[in-house]
Amino acid sequence: MQLRGRWVLVTGASAGLGHAFASRLAHHYGAHLVLVARRKDRLEALARDLTEKAKVEVVVLAADLSKIEEVDRVVREAQAGRQLSAAILNAGVTHFGKYQELPWADFQTMLHTNVSAVVRMTTELIPHLEGDPQGGGLLIVSSMTGITPTPYQTAYSATKAFLVHFGLGMWHELRGRNVSITTYAPAGIQTDMTAGDKFNGLRGWLAGVDDVSREGLEALRLRRFLAIPGTTNRVGDLLIRVLPRRFVTGRLAATYRGALAGVRGGAR
Repeated sequence: MQLRGRWVLVTGASAGLGHAFASRLAHHYGAHLVLVARRKDRLEALARDLTEKAKVEVVVLAADLSKIEEVDRVVREAQAGRQLSAAILNAGVTHFGKYQELPWADFQTMLHTNVSAVVRMTTELIPHLEGDPQGGGLLIVSSMTGITPTPYQTAYSATKAFLVHFGLGMWHELRGRNVSITTYAPAGIQTDMTAGDKFNGLRGWLAGVDDVSREGLEALRLRRFLAIPGTTNRVGDLLIRVLPRRFVTGRLAATYRGALAGVRGGAR
């Protein structure tokens, strides 16, 4: 897939991995961008920077993707007057802590943002992306937590598992059509989402956002089925497949429980 001079939609673009995707698309690929996130001020600052330094066109769409009417508006406005060649569905929210500490309203926001918005946008964007002469492409950003159940991120892990199954199933359903879908499953990343004290005990596991964005864009461009960034993560994925699931999940539980205990211990 060639992206220079073509339009790419990026959700969750105001910070973290989405911000890195947008910057790399502009500077390294020369792509024009439709940037989506809740924080309009951050999107506009990024748009000014990319327009000035990378000399690309940037459209900003501020939206809360936990609301279906906002999802539909983004799809409608992103397609208006332009042909999208690719879409990166990256927006997501997490919860790190005991499951009972996640309020129901926050769980609903997580479910709508991480799952419903992705399914809705995929459904609506696929016919449009097919209109690109070279064949459009869509990248669904899931997580390694979607491949391996992750205690203390249980609800988040479950939403990301849905995306893995959805993306991999859709890859097969779309074969033979003028569009591809790639599922991307990074492990922990050094972003705003992992900046809190709760992640201090896991800091050594977190990958650099620039490397993760680079591998993700190559996976999109090469139309891969499933991409896991980082050699260590890919080896870990192979080991997880042969080790007992209860053992692997137990080790993750112990690690995350220890990180949480360290924060609470420090607070005392």
